[in-house]
Amino acid sequence: MSGANFMKLQFASRSENEAFARVAVASFISQLDPTMNELTDIKTVVSEAVTNAIIHGYDNDPDQTVTITSEIDGDTVRITVEDEGAGIPDLEQAMQPLYTSKPELERSGMGFTIMENFMDHVEIETGVGRGTVVRMIKRIESKKALFN
Repeated sequence: MSGANFMKLQFASRSENEAFARVAVASFISQLDPTMNELTDIKTVVSEAVTNAIIHGYDNDPDQTVTITSEIDGDTVRITVEDEGAGIPDLEQAMQPLYTSKPELERSGMGFTIMENFMDHVEIETGVGRGTVVRMIKRIESKKALFN
């Protein structure tokens, strides 16, 4: 992270903290003057990743911790959402559109698909019993550049 601006946020794995995480990351990246669409995309992927950590990683255990790191390097934003929960037994299956391991919760199974569509790069590192790390990268087309 040398030379880059960054922030790190840790919070209890409670569903009510998802909105807080989304707004905190959006506030941090606002210094790049993103478009409304870019801001919405980033807020959406943060919501998806945090919700996955809470529901799937920790099975709604509010005594666990979710960590978000966000880094700005030039016009590029890197966001990492991390949990130390259950991990994903079959990552390839989990990344399939419409797949959900919790159908009883009426989940859409589109979380990873949304992340891949809204970000330039998504990387997932996981291990059963070790948790999951979701790394996402997006280049921001500054509104300032559009009007100059």
